Amino acid sequence: MVAVKAHQAEAFLKAVERLPALILLYGTDAGLVAERGADVARRLAARDDPPGEVLRMDDASLDEDPDRLVVELNTIPMFGGRKIVRAATGRRINAQSLKPLVENANIAGVLIVEAGNLRPDESLRAMFEKSASAAAIACYPDEARDLDGLMREVLGAAKVEITSEARRLLQMRLGADRAMSRGEIEKLALFAKTKGTIDEDDVDAVVGDAAELALDRVVMAAASGRLRDALRELDRCEAGGESAQGILAALQRHFLRLHRVRAVMDAGKSLEDAMRQMRPPPHFKQKAEIEGQVRTWTGPRLAAALGRIGEAVKGARLNSAMEATLASALILDLGRLASPTGGRG
Repeated sequence: MVAVKAHQAEAFLKAVERLPALILLYGTDAGLVAERGADVARRLAARDDPPGEVLRMDDASLDEDPDRLVVELNTIPMFGGRKIVRAATGRRINAQSLKPLVENANIAGVLIVEAGNLRPDESLRAMFEKSASAAAIACYPDEARDLDGLMREVLGAAKVEITSEARRLLQMRLGADRAMSRGEIEKLALFAKTKGTIDEDDVDAVVGDAAELALDRVVMAAASGRLRDALRELDRCEAGGESAQGILAALQRHFLRLHRVRAVMDAGKSLEDAMRQMRPPPHFKQKAEIEGQVRTWTGPRLAAALGRIGEAVKGARLNSAMEATLASALILDLGRLASPTGGRG
């Protein structure tokens, strides 16, 4: 019976030789859940001789083969090394489907379940906490001391120093998602690699505001038709405190920009000429992706998308309790419109 609190998680997971075969990682920080899942799986695999095999599973994996999770966890590889399965919760991977595994607790491999935030009374969390052969580990947003440790880890590995002023500024810019924070610190370390020390100007040049970066990821994924990415980034945004109305407004701004560029193209200008008229100009790292969006989204599709965005914005203003549901539904609508059939059929 192991319920690991957020501040105990790092120390608990480092003692890899004492970890149970059934591990639940849950919390509002999706990036931290994924990072810890990957790290634990890697270290568990490395302990075996020969090394174990790490597998990823989600609903799509079980749609193709409903018994695959149980089969993999109970398979003893011919040449040694355990099967270590990272499973993302969903409609097929949930408390009901995992109950026989947790109650039996006699598996050949290791199961690492990665979930969103779970209340103490939710069945999946309660089941792992009550089992003598399992552990439920909380993953919540980084506090200042956690971010400081992450900075030391990443910058130390890159052999890059940081001034105290730059450190304070970077802490203010980084958000509640561990994976995003790590990515921004790694980007900053690469930027300052030549001179060896990060100052405030470097932070200003490289690291944007965390909330803006998170919003941008939702918008770009939705407009590119990357539905799963868009929904994941939407969850991260909301977990980080961003309002669904703010997310809807960001989507509306982006699709209006696409609509203007597409109108210029449809009037006879080349894509390159049309892109030059985009205001504000796209970031150079996003230019190619936005060009792809302009090609995908025809005038009629953009008109339909803006109509649906407008309806969602209006609905969220009239009923704030429904804004998160409206944002998720809108992402699904945009994903259908971005498909080759444009949502037909």
